[in-house]
Amino acid sequence: MPGAKVLANVLVEKIGEGSSQITFKYDDKKNIISAVIKDHHEGLKKIISLLRELSILKELSVVDAIGHRVVHGGEKFHSAVLINEDVIKEIENLIPLAPLHNAANLEGILVARKKAPLVKQIAVFDTAFHFHMPKEAYLYALPYEMYEKHKIRRYGFHGTSHAFILKQTALELKKDVKELNIITLHLGNGASACAIEKGISIDTSMGFTPLEGLVMGTRSGDVDPAILIYMQRVLGLSVDEVDAVLNKKSGLLGICGENDVRTIIDSDDEKAKLALNIMIRRIKKYIGSYMALLGSVDAIVFSGGIGENSSYIREKVLENLPCGIKMDKFANEANATFISNPKSEIKFLVIKTDEELEIAQECLKFIKS
Repeated sequence: MPGAKVLANVLVEKIGEGSSQITFKYDDKKNIISAVIKDHHEGLKKIISLLRELSILKELSVVDAIGHRVVHGGEKFHSAVLINEDVIKEIENLIPLAPLHNAANLEGILVARKKAPLVKQIAVFDTAFHFHMPKEAYLYALPYEMYEKHKIRRYGFHGTSHAFILKQTALELKKDVKELNIITLHLGNGASACAIEKGISIDTSMGFTPLEGLVMGTRSGDVDPAILIYMQRVLGLSVDEVDAVLNKKSGLLGICGENDVRTIIDSDDEKAKLALNIMIRRIKKYIGSYMALLGSVDAIVFSGGIGENSSYIREKVLENLPCGIKMDKFANEANATFISNPKSEIKFLVIKTDEELEIAQECLKFIKS
């Protein structure tokens, strides 16, 4: 979006909890406010109030469009859509596949539509980028009727981020996205890898839910599914307790008691070192498998809070890759965009992801149409 400018960024967290937090950035300044935000209606009201105080926006009704990130689009949505009653109903139908995310996403949509009923509202789905994965990539080796009747399959997530990273990589390499074979790594407290062939996602690490795949801050990533049965039969855990263990008590936190990679890297604790090694090993395994799937790879791209900022993690992930693939240690430590040696057969890049900008670009299509 050439010439685009972010006027303000407002983030409301912990809605409905005892103490919510509002972070807003404006004119190179960052402010954090603690407040009690009981629901999405109050959250949006507070955002509008802040933007009005800063003379950025008088009323929500004057904007051209409102973009909504919706985590799960199921098999119905393979691109951004203009929200209407049918779309709302379908997002509601998908709540069982993403109960924590889609319900909250839908609440935000309903509040925004009530506040600005005449403004175009667009849903951008995290699963949409992975819609064109081949069947052999998205099907699990379960009884086929489980897919036919219950839509149990790999959907993939972080699609908005992977789509943005692809476009930015194409700009950096001065190539069309349809020419590129790349491996994108969105590494943060939530993490996923994606194999992109000729601009199309052909495989990704997250699956039926965002739990599958890489080791994350509090999520386990890949585990033997029989462990879940064991936890219930032998350890006596309930379904909800198993869910809490896998999503909130595992990953880096489960191994060493900490999920902030910066703190873990600075620690001398043996479990901290082990946690990093397990995470790094898992990332390397996915890179290797995706290189095999793609055949030829133009670039490996790091993004997300960890991918963009941790030179240590990037160095360890790229260590001992096949001959002809080399990292530039100084460029890596400087967090440069290109961190590969000029002679490397595969380029290594660090791209700052911007999911909000990707959503804005999707909205622009509907404004122009």
